[in-house]
Amino acid sequence: MDGRQWRTTIAAAQAGDRRALDELVEGWLPLVYNIVGRALNGHADVDDVVQETMLRAVDNLGTLRDPDSFRSWLVAIAMRQIRDRARRRTSESLADDAAQEATDFAELTVLRLQLEGQRREVAEAVRWLDEEDRQLLSLWWLEVAGELSRRELAAAVGISRQHTAVRVQRMKARLEAARGIVRALDSSCPELREVTARWDGRPDSVWRKRLARHIRGCRYCAAPGEAVVPAERLLVGLALVPIPVGFTLSLALGGKTAVAATTAATTVGWSAKVVAALTKPAVAMTAGATMVAGGAYVVTQPPDEPRPRAAAPTTSSTARPAPSPTPTPSPTRRASLYGTVVDAVDQAPDPNARPAALPRRPESGITSTGGPRAVMQHRGDSVTLSGQGYVLVRWQISPHDRPGGLVMPTWTGLRGKLFHVASGGGRRMDDINGDSARSGYVTGMGGPDVGYTVLPEGTQQMWQNEYFYVDGTVTFTVNERGASYGVAVFPTNWDAVNKDITTGPDQGVIRYGLTRDNGKDTAPVPQYATRTTPADPATVRQRSRLTS
Repeated sequence: MDGRQWRTTIAAAQAGDRRALDELVEGWLPLVYNIVGRALNGHADVDDVVQETMLRAVDNLGTLRDPDSFRSWLVAIAMRQIRDRARRRTSESLADDAAQEATDFAELTVLRLQLEGQRREVAEAVRWLDEEDRQLLSLWWLEVAGELSRRELAAAVGISRQHTAVRVQRMKARLEAARGIVRALDSSCPELREVTARWDGRPDSVWRKRLARHIRGCRYCAAPGEAVVPAERLLVGLALVPIPVGFTLSLALGGKTAVAATTAATTVGWSAKVVAALTKPAVAMTAGATMVAGGAYVVTQPPDEPRPRAAAPTTSSTARPAPSPTPTPSPTRRASLYGTVVDAVDQAPDPNARPAALPRRPESGITSTGGPRAVMQHRGDSVTLSGQGYVLVRWQISPHDRPGGLVMPTWTGLRGKLFHVASGGGRRMDDINGDSARSGYVTGMGGPDVGYTVLPEGTQQMWQNEYFYVDGTVTFTVNERGASYGVAVFPTNWDAVNKDITTGPDQGVIRYGLTRDNGKDTAPVPQYATRTTPADPATVRQRSRLTS
């Protein structure tokens, strides 16, 4: 829709045309979502701020004198809501920010716009900016992409164009420094490993200064390796990040009510469609829980999937599974259950609890691009598995080498099916203390003497041996960054899996293994599995979403 059409639509909405108001809300929501999402980097408050912005815009539409200024007026409302949100936050809420983060907007930008190379680098560098710089960048990004003018940017910030130019230049300088940090973390500088030994993987101002100081004095990290393209050239013509599936405007998020929405509809002439959008509860991931060998895992499905049945119990533990919910088939698609997804920390079973019987699945054989035993210890190492049979992923986490936040590997490009069938090796990684890790006998999550390896929030605890069943083709990629780890991936068979998990403490190991497979298509699938094949598997969202 061109400028003339928008002016006509805005004028019609001000005159009480409900269809025009629908078009206005629908048409400008992506712009507001991108500004707020990038300014807050995907914080859980994004939904609140977006809905409050749109509510205020609709409420005050009658006060807008010039339809040509609608975009700058709307952007200014969004920036005021962002600043108001910052002022409202208490010290307590600041401390809870890590727990409140929802979807990292940098990651969302990379995934949804399929960014590669230096464009991906710019998106990831945003994580390292302070809040004030992110707010300005959320507007400058859209200016460079052709969505805003400099006049509109200055109006939204509330300063002169000359002062805006100065602030943009300072922000760009800090953005370029952050790009250098992203490049350095992707490198294999041995001195940088020592600097980041106790870093938990979360970008913040303290670590930004430490890493920038190292890069300035390091010939290895300071060398770009390729010509660095200015950020504004990389962002020209870049599309807006699409609004996620399931995103809804919700008055409930902002403390409003459906009654308030209905009252407002009478006052400003909202259509039933707008009222329904604003009062509809936000769509959430459906979830169920079940117990597996004394531990719990959470199963999730995307919003458009039918609710999965709870997996059948696979243990002799006395824990009782949650009642199976009745599946609700979609009226527009055939209800098809494929697996469940393990995306939560599970509790350790009793070491003396024998595992449930391991179902036997068909085996015609697995071929691996890494040969009979692929050992992978570096970021980017990968192996593609094809066929029908069992696969072992043997972990070696090395906090004595480099502790810190661990970035999980990914299963990508899936064609067929993939299940997580068992865990073994006699040990969970959290069974092992720092002394044994340092000795090299078997590595775990570390201890005070060597530092700790920290799993991403919500990650299921790994065992030394993790077993999977492949029926088709899938690629496993190591995304080592921060904490050091290695994995060995090789085909195996049902007999070997069963022998491993049933070798109990009386055979000299710490515990029995764990059966996860229930023999059906509702068995768990691996964490971080996707059917897509991204250019960089490290950009796969660290939550599994797998549909049939």
